Amino acid sequence: MTAMMRAIVLDAPGSAESLTIREVPIPTPGPGYVLIRVKAFGLNRSELHTRLGLAEGVTFPRVLGIEATGIVAECPGGEFEPGQQVVAMMGGMGRTFDGGYADYTCVPVGQVIAFHSDLDWGLLGGVPEMLQTSHGSLTIGLDAQPGQAILIRGGTSSIGMATAVLAKRRGMTVLSTTRTTAKTSALTDLGVDHVLIDHGQIAHQVRDILPEGVHTALELVGTPTLPDTLRATRLHGVVCFTGMLSNQWIVKEFYPIDYIPRGVRLTAYSGDAVDLPTEVLQSFLDAVASHTATVPIDRVYRFDQIVEAHSRMENGQAKGKLVVTT
Repeated sequence: MTAMMRAIVLDAPGSAESLTIREVPIPTPGPGYVLIRVKAFGLNRSELHTRLGLAEGVTFPRVLGIEATGIVAECPGGEFEPGQQVVAMMGGMGRTFDGGYADYTCVPVGQVIAFHSDLDWGLLGGVPEMLQTSHGSLTIGLDAQPGQAILIRGGTSSIGMATAVLAKRRGMTVLSTTRTTAKTSALTDLGVDHVLIDHGQIAHQVRDILPEGVHTALELVGTPTLPDTLRATRLHGVVCFTGMLSNQWIVKEFYPIDYIPRGVRLTAYSGDAVDLPTEVLQSFLDAVASHTATVPIDRVYRFDQIVEAHSRMENGQAKGKLVVTT
């Protein structure tokens, strides 16, 4: 008899209620793959885009989930030992092949990173994609340096909050935005130096604090706010376009000379598991365990609460990462 597992399946783009839990066969890993017993997985805007039909290259039915945290169940090639704690992310998870919204997920070896931690799975489940994106944006996208000032546009998103944590650990001055005063304390609790209420135009607020502008800026809202973020950045400063909370990512009729302020540099970041070195993951988890770093978790849901969790993500209610445990 074929061993079965629970999986959250999307048969076609639709509302949160389109995500259904059903019994499916446990995948069988071949050489070069790892079967992971999923303990927890974080929710990501990427999965919302897929559910809404905005992602390219997706076939249905599909088990969503671009990340997963758990324990190695099988690894035919011997790259990982059964029982090892691991995270997996990206590489087509939840898009071109079934992802982490399941009791088990089967992923390429190259998308897997081992770690060791006694932290709760609900906390661990929020780390991999969030840390990879924040770390990659700061290092590859911005080349951020200690002593610099950074503007985080979309500050109460999971990536925004994680970036604030990492930036403060680097000795940076952090300016971070939120659209509502009710979320201000969520940012100041992380050590954010200046919280800006974002009504669409905040460049003047930034320059009231730093007349020359910030050295670096992380754009997580998307193209509607990108021009204003560029205007908040100083000469030879860098803006990294990483997120699209607005679901808008195309600049129509792009004319660079008019769009980008003189001397400001615009980059982008879209990474993979290879951008999160093992030592960076382990060091961060050790820092969390010693209470010198924080994982910004908004809420942890049960597996059968996936519709509620996706609705909260879609409605923009979260202050940090949403996690589901199995």
